Amino acid sequence: MPPSPGLSDLLPGLGSRTLVMGILNVTPDSFSDGGLFTGEAEAVAQAERLVAEGAAILDIGGESTRPGHVPVPAEEEQARVLPVIRAVAPRMTVPISIDTYKASTARVALEAGARIVNDVWGLQREPDIATVAAAHGAPVVIMHNRETIDADLDIVADMRAFFERSLDIARRAGIPDRDIVLDPGVGFGKTWSQHLEALRRLPEIQALGFPVLVGVSRKSLLGRLHDRETRPADRLYGSLAAHTLAATLGANIVRVHDVAAHIDAMRVVDAVMRPEAQ
Repeated sequence: MPPSPGLSDLLPGLGSRTLVMGILNVTPDSFSDGGLFTGEAEAVAQAERLVAEGAAILDIGGESTRPGHVPVPAEEEQARVLPVIRAVAPRMTVPISIDTYKASTARVALEAGARIVNDVWGLQREPDIATVAAAHGAPVVIMHNRETIDADLDIVADMRAFFERSLDIARRAGIPDRDIVLDPGVGFGKTWSQHLEALRRLPEIQALGFPVLVGVSRKSLLGRLHDRETRPADRLYGSLAAHTLAATLGANIVRVHDVAAHIDAMRVVDAVMRPEAQ
């Protein structure tokens, strides 16, 4: 069999422009779009819409990871994502990532047509997920997370230590460094000020030598900066500002709900920050 395509093959624009990952939650309880795409037809239509708007990756998840979420069994998660992956993968021109921390879900999703594993627990909740990814030649997104919030931490030092543990798991499983993306986990396991600190100090994460993904889309930490109550869908402008900042500070991929608007914003960032690629 020919070797599986690595990250540079799946995402040929990586490093030369800011890529947009489109979010497709096939869940009843995600904080922003829960319940909107639980039907297969609705999910497929949304997947096609996100790709038509310019998404370079389609991120499909079957379990909400919002604060206070209720974990779901792997079987239920798989029942949500597998029909959509099977329906979408043959018609997609971009790779699908499976948003899961469960090794069993990653395995069946990759068998169904997903190409990337996006783990919000950085391969540490179920380390076998790294072995699954390696067996399929799948790149991984390693996100920083914490079980508890500690306001006294130097959050970037904590991220570096966390990533070292995750990288050790990945390397021992046989995942090459060239197929690893790091995500600072803005919105997860941090105080509000630590979320902002993680964004502010993004160059320190980029200095580790891996592509960086940032996802702040519609999150509640943005709502705290408004002088009014906002629903997640009302936070587009804040999302654009946060991701524009992140791209300026070195993020290679932004994970978003609103693809078309972010494509326009990232083109401006790239024209200024990466003129050689224009």
